Amino acid sequence: MKPVGGGDRRNLFGRVPFMRLLDAQREFAEAGRARVVIDERAELGNVVGAVHGGVLVTLLDVVMASAAVSVFDFARTAVTLNLNTSFLGPGRGRLTADGEVVQHDASVAWCRAAVTDAGGRIVAQAQGSFRYLPLPQAS
Repeated sequence: MKPVGGGDRRNLFGRVPFMRLLDAQREFAEAGRARVVIDERAELGNVVGAVHGGVLVTLLDVVMASAAVSVFDFARTAVTLNLNTSFLGPGRGRLTADGEVVQHDASVAWCRAAVTDAGGRIVAQAQGSFRYLPLPQAS
């Protein structure tokens, strides 16, 4: 695999193959806050007819990383150091992940996030820390 780099650094999210596979859409990422949405579909389901927990964890991870990189105007990338997730209910329909930076320094951001369903119910929440790294170079 090759790093995703080059082009407008604010649009790297849309070029990440896994985000394209999930059809996750970032609505915004600015000033330490971000939102990512996804619509349920059969390919993302689990045995109880809800969106698989792995998809929810991905949304939480990505929305927190998006919030983290927005602090430095996307001049860096961020990788997950740790992620603690709680599942509170089944994720169905359109799911919205909102994340924010709670605190950061030059090398690490501490974040929190929640995924809500179309009715505004929290289905999962997380907190995590993210290490800032230089942006990858296009190959």
